[in-house]
Amino acid sequence: MSRLRIAALALLVLATCALTWQVQEWRHDRQVALREEAYARERQRLAEIATTQLQDERQQRLALEQRLQAVDQTHYQELIDAQQTQARLRDRLATSDLRLSVLLANLAAGGDGGLPAGARAGGVVHGTARVQLDPAHAQRIIGITGDGDQGLIALRACQAYVRGIAR
Repeated sequence: MSRLRIAALALLVLATCALTWQVQEWRHDRQVALREEAYARERQRLAEIATTQLQDERQQRLALEQRLQAVDQTHYQELIDAQQTQARLRDRLATSDLRLSVLLANLAAGGDGGLPAGARAGGVVHGTARVQLDPAHAQRIIGITGDGDQGLIALRACQAYVRGIAR
């Protein structure tokens, strides 16, 4: 009987060990499952944050592109208007509808500038004496001012572009 008791006791110890081993495995599996679930929730939260940031950046980029497009359209319209104005001035100069004149410095200061008295009193303009420019020179002056206007328009467009990006 003593062998039977020892065998039963050994069997009881083995069953207890196996049961303890099984309980430990269940606990470990549960802890691993909880960690994996927490890790999955954290990854999901980070993915949602990244998605939100990406959408915000896309909206900001879209807004910037729209502002830059508006600046480009404004620049283009200003450029077209300046070119049309320059073309009208050139046409008016070519048809003698418009004449450019300059103020004579010596006559404005009270001297006669070496001109005879008759040359000084020409025209119906009262006040200081002016001399009309040759149409070819006037065309060149209009061309130079047109280039300057285009440069100023381009400068304003560049400044608006930089201000748009800096926001």
